[in-house]
Amino acid sequence: MKKSITTICTALMIMILSSGMALAGNGRVGNFPKAVNHGIGGGDGVAVLAYEEPDAEEIAALSYMVEEEKLARDVYNALYETWSIPVFANIAQAEQKHMDAIISLLNKYGLENPALLAAGSFVNNDLQTLYNNLLAAGKINEEEALLVGATIEDVDIFDLNHDLELVDNADITKVFENLRRGSENHLRAFSALLTLSGYAPYAAQFLTQDEIDEILAAPRSNGNGRNNSVNSDFATRQRRLIDADGDGVCDFLQQ
Repeated sequence: MKKSITTICTALMIMILSSGMALAGNGRVGNFPKAVNHGIGGGDGVAVLAYEEPDAEEIAALSYMVEEEKLARDVYNALYETWSIPVFANIAQAEQKHMDAIISLLNKYGLENPALLAAGSFVNNDLQTLYNNLLAAGKINEEEALLVGATIEDVDIFDLNHDLELVDNADITKVFENLRRGSENHLRAFSALLTLSGYAPYAAQFLTQDEIDEILAAPRSNGNGRNNSVNSDFATRQRRLIDADGDGVCDFLQQ
């Protein structure tokens, strides 16, 4: 019978505190149980923001980013089918929420949605090539699959950092900032699984290594941009024993 998230996370905490060993089942990343996704949706609070006619750079950023989020969703769904690692299925659900947030902006401004093609197909040729390469790498073995996940979040954050320097519409800025926080959480999840599974740590490919290290050292953020810091309150410590964002990794392992 499948264990609940609370049970498995509590057991892991007891094991770590009692033996000092970071274990994950029998060492296979697939032992993290599947959970309902409670990740950052990306579009929270933007409905009430004013209509501001987007300029050419903002239109291009929205069009590209919705396909980039689709790439993440499609790769993760495909890798879940290959390896049955819950983190891919759970984060794929979050990527769908990210897509929905951008699509709401495309609809608001009467812009075409390029992310209507079938899974694995893209209007943007660069993203099509990236998808093909990432999927091929992720099907080699479980380590490469987790590295692909971390790479996708790395490039997402890199591109969102770039776009946030260009956009000034309040609603687009809000969504992109939320997406960036979500990608940072996802990067922490993939990095934690790489470490727990005994693989080499993720090395930066798009961001600098200092930027990656800073993200991994920071506490997990929620949809409002607030960090989930740790204090001595018992209820807070208890909440850290569960997988609140549904990424397949206990929250205390991401702090």
